[in-house]
Amino acid sequence: MVPFSLLDQSVRFADVPASAALAGTLEAAKLADRLGYRRFWVSEHHASRFLCGSAPEVLIAALGAVTLRIRLGSGGVMLPHYSAYKVAEQFAVLSNLYPDRIDLGVGRAPGGEMRVAAALSAPHPPSFREFPQQVADLVGYLQGSLTDPRLSPEPAGDVPVWMLGTSPDSAILAARLGLPYVLALFINPTAEPGLTELYRHNFRPSATLDAPCVMLATTAFVTDDADYGELLRKNYFLNIARLLGGGQQPALSPEESRDIGFTEREAMIVGAQARIAAFGTPDVVRDKVLALAGAFGADEVMISCNAYHHADRLRAIELFAQSFAMAEAA
Repeated sequence: MVPFSLLDQSVRFADVPASAALAGTLEAAKLADRLGYRRFWVSEHHASRFLCGSAPEVLIAALGAVTLRIRLGSGGVMLPHYSAYKVAEQFAVLSNLYPDRIDLGVGRAPGGEMRVAAALSAPHPPSFREFPQQVADLVGYLQGSLTDPRLSPEPAGDVPVWMLGTSPDSAILAARLGLPYVLALFINPTAEPGLTELYRHNFRPSATLDAPCVMLATTAFVTDDADYGELLRKNYFLNIARLLGGGQQPALSPEESRDIGFTEREAMIVGAQARIAAFGTPDVVRDKVLALAGAFGADEVMISCNAYHHADRLRAIELFAQSFAMAEAA
């Protein structure tokens, strides 16, 4: 059976303080560590009223202090905003704090509006065109093949670089550099299995990886009750529509969304998401996730469950782990 991991986006749908949302991320990581998940990754988003994980490298350092076994990583660092050398330094430090537990996921997306991208990269524009070379430099620094300037400190053990993507460009870049590839299905729910086949077909072995490795990232909510699972499904899609529609409206609680319908525009926004998201009781979610993993030929699956109520998120993490007997396997 494929290993399972978690992506946490430090959500604060309930308009809680950022400190409480970040504390919730730490609590989720401790639970995932205890239950046998392989990895716990945090994302990079900027200028969002719903997501407060804007500095994954800082959050990873805090996560390492409260966990013992689980691998910690970025899902991901938006590399065009930054210097490859500086990012390599940050993750080299993390690897010395938590040896053999650090992953570095990188992506090309702006992580926010273009004015946010400009602010992050000031006084220079973000280097989207230079992204392939940035990734190659980053791998070179961390593996020791690029030594001028010297990386200080040297990484402690391997720090694998994962390519995050949703398009053929990212799949081919990961393949040509011989990197593991994460298909963010929850971002591009219209992606087809041909995308991971494209990666496998073009893969070139490297010092990082002998054979292609695909991780599939999708949305999964497990609940004790099927009816409540359907309510969480509706609530999640309503809030996704609000977020993707500009994020100006406040998030809805499951209780508030019970009697609210979708507008035609909202229905169009979430239509594709419904195809890949898994909601419901353990057996229902388990079957849906395994079917997706099989269709895309995934070697590993990462799930995201951004529930409005923190207790629902923790319960979903627990039930998902129980349905796959993760603790026993670990």
